[in-house]
Amino acid sequence: QVQVMESGGGSVEDGGSLSLSCTASGATSNIDFWAWFRQAPGKKREVLATISTSAAWSYYRDSVRGRFTIPRDTDKYTTFLRMGTVTPEDSAVYYCAARRTTGTLVTDDQLLEVATYDYWGQGTQVTVSS
Repeated sequence: QVQVMESGGGSVEDGGSLSLSCTASGATSNIDFWAWFRQAPGKKREVLATISTSAAWSYYRDSVRGRFTIPRDTDKYTTFLRMGTVTPEDSAVYYCAARRTTGTLVTDDQLLEVATYDYWGQGTQVTVSS
């Protein structure tokens, strides 16, 4: 089993920066992809960015591309989300998720789906004030 935990959330001003961290413990050798999601009140949980633990493949949602980054030094134990030029629309609960290696291929579209990920953190609140 794998336990995932986020940290680093909080309040930030419009235009500011914030970094989130995510650590995994347990059977981390089974993790092959990380993802960051967020969920604002009354909205669906949406994927923001995903990366393979080898850092060979990554994806960013259009609304955050160029502002948010998952550093390439991610591995099977830790990943990060560097958030820059945030706006009030970025306010949400942010979740880190990890996918368990299955030995089968996963499509790019599947890596954007909530159901693809097996391990989830409890979420961390990010509030951007104007």
